[in-house]
Amino acid sequence: MKRNIIIFILGAAVIIVLDQITKAAIAAHFSLHESYAIIDGFFNLVYVMNPGAAFGFLAGASATFRYIFFIGITVLALVLIIFYLLKSKPHNILIVLSLTMIFAGAVGNLIDRIRFGSVVDFLDVYVGTWHWPAFNVADSAISIGAALMIWEMIVNRKKGNAS
Repeated sequence: MKRNIIIFILGAAVIIVLDQITKAAIAAHFSLHESYAIIDGFFNLVYVMNPGAAFGFLAGASATFRYIFFIGITVLALVLIIFYLLKSKPHNILIVLSLTMIFAGAVGNLIDRIRFGSVVDFLDVYVGTWHWPAFNVADSAISIGAALMIWEMIVNRKKGNAS
């Protein structure tokens, strides 16, 4: 269990710091809505502020509602992640890593919501005129962590194990 906690704390710290450094660098070097092509036709760096959640969910809701809703949901999720981490089997490193990534991503975006009322997004992947919604390091950590967790659940279900 002690090893899980150390991995969790160190991993989360690295992801949160990387997330905040990249967001600060974008904010310092780009004007809002400015875009810079990295790979023409596929990938840009862009500076946008997302007041909603994934895919702009609740972006049109009032600022006060979004603030309370997103902070409340995030804090609840963080508490549940810590609870699940403490209950996870010590040998299940994939679950620990997935929880670490989801937790750190949630904290990274929570910091933005508290500071700015919106989340800094800057990674823009696209093909032709089709653009995936802009995202950031925290979003990537959450997505990868969720994918790892789903993978682990599928593998354990096939093996007949429970995490």
